[in-house]
Formats: sequence, C-alpha cells, structure tokens
Amino acid sequence: MFPTATGIRRTLRRSALVTTLTAAGVLVAAGPAFAHVTIHPGSYLKGATDGTLTFRVPNEEDGASTTKVQVFLPADHPIPGVLVTPESGWTAKVTTAKLKTPIKTDDGTITDAVSEITWTKGKIAPGQYQDFSVAFGALPDDTDHLVFKALQTYSDGKVVRWIEQPPSGGEEPENPAPVLTLTKASTSGGPSAAAPKTGSASASDSTARSIGAAGLAVGVLGLVTAGVAIVRSRATRR
Repeated sequence: MFPTATGIRRTLRRSALVTTLTAAGVLVAAGPAFAHVTIHPGSYLKGATDGTLTFRVPNEEDGASTTKVQVFLPADHPIPGVLVTPESGWTAKVTTAKLKTPIKTDDGTITDAVSEITWTKGKIAPGQYQDFSVAFGALPDDTDHLVFKALQTYSDGKVVRWIEQPPSGGEEPENPAPVLTLTKASTSGGPSAAAPKTGSASASDSTARSIGAAGLAVGVLGLVTAGVAIVRSRATRR
C-alpha cells in the first residue's frame, strides 16, 4: 500500500518538529555561556604589547537594564599604558593607583597604573549585550592568568558581583570573574607564536564556529529522522 498525501505530510511535520525541538535544545544548552561577563580574546602571549581587551557584558535580567559596569584591573600584576575605547552612549571614568613596585621600562619608570574603569550613563536592555574595549601597552610576563573582577549594576538597584576566580580544574563558580590566560610564545614558530585575534573579531569567529556546529548537528538529526520515516513508509507498503 502506497502512503497517502496526508501520511506524507504527517511524516514531514514530525520530522520538522523533531528538528525544531533539537535546535531549541542546542540553543538552550549554549545559553549559559552568555550569562556572565567575559573577556575577549581569552588568551594572550606573555609580555604582549599594543593589544586590545574586550569585556562583553550581557543583560540577564528580564525587567531591568544594566546602567553601570565596573572593571577592576589586577593590582598584583599591573598593566601599564591602558587606554579606553569610546563607547557610544557611555561615559568612562578611569581610576589610577600608585604601584607598590614601580615598573621600569625603556621609556622610564612607571609609578602608577589604571586600577579601575567605570562605565555609566548608558543602558544595556534585557536580551542585549555591550562590548567595552580597552587598549594596553604591555601585559605582564610573570604570571599565567590575569583576573579582572567586575561589578554590574541594574536600573532596579541590583548589583551582580563577578568576582569569583574559577578554580583550576574545578567547576565554574556562580559568579565567575573574567580571566585572561597568558601563554608562552612558541619556539617552533608555529601558530601559537602568533598573537591572538583581539576584540570582537575573536568573539565573532567563536560565535560563528558555535553556530556552525549547532547547525550541522541539527541538519544531521533531521536527515536521520527523515530516513527513519522513509524506512517506516516502505515497511508499511510491504
């Protein structure tokens, strides 16, 4: 018995439903990765010079907007020569502090460095995010990680403290601080010797790869579902 037009439409509808639900599951699973403040790129070479760091701040509240963002630069491993990139609608305030140990450079001795950057007078609406970028003169070469604690203030007065340092090899804390990994330059001249992509370019590449992987998974599942439907249809005819 050959399948009727109604049966074929039902099979296609079932396949489309399974594919849609699977896609939704992939997106839900990827959602938590965007729920906290992150730094891009996630790694740099030790001692890298003239680069950019971008702090991505998403709004995870449904009924309030983010109106203030504070980023605290590491005091134990200071970063000299920090400049703030202007962000439309936002006003940046830069705070400096005296260094316990002055930094000697070819251009002289640095006695103070940026300790905090505060962005105000802007708004990140629910379901949106904002990138805040800063340029640096040089990164330290005596540590493997730089921790940037951050505070996110909402229009309803709520303050989220992104200050917890992720433990090595442990579970991610509830409110992790953005962490920049510092790596050694490769002696073989391979890809790791090159400086990583900076700012939104790196984030765009990562997002594109994630979306591509999710799309591939959904497509494969859809083909499998359609194949099962065809086999069942043939079995019914027999």
